[in-house]
Amino acid sequence: MLLLQFDPAVDVYTPQPLTLRYQDADGEARRYTPDGLIEWRSDLALHDRRPVLVEVKYREAFEGDWRRWRSIARAARNYARDRGWDFQIYTEREIRTPALENARFLLPYLRRTSAFETESWLLDALQAERESTPKALIGGLYQDKWNQAALIPILWKLLAERRVGFDLTVPLSMQSPIWSLREPS
Repeated sequence: MLLLQFDPAVDVYTPQPLTLRYQDADGEARRYTPDGLIEWRSDLALHDRRPVLVEVKYREAFEGDWRRWRSIARAARNYARDRGWDFQIYTEREIRTPALENARFLLPYLRRTSAFETESWLLDALQAERESTPKALIGGLYQDKWNQAALIPILWKLLAERRVGFDLTVPLSMQSPIWSLREPS
């Protein structure tokens, strides 16, 4: 669940958190293991903070198997509701979005190292501006294209680490709005 690594509202994601037992439409005893459980950060004002039990499947996995999946979904919904949770099924329609492309792009930058001083310099410059774009921020720090190019991966790292604000749901580019997450001093 790559997307969850980049969602600032997610506190914990637990893969395959449980196996539930249920009866299918024919009364047969069955077992089902959901893909994960998402728990939200308690310090954010979210409209719904209930943990979400999730199943992730391609839509084609349901073709010709709707009856079985209807029983599974009913059992999972009941289990979740009894615990004050929600149950959701995510398909490629919910997952294959600009947010996923952004997460894929930024993931390698999470493992990148950079000088603390350079990171601080970028963060200070953005805090002074409050809001900018990658192009404008870097262009304001250096006129030289080579030095600008050296700052770009460091800025992407700061976005990947969620130390710089941006809209994950909109395709990321050098023109994307970015903003400081630091409190004004």
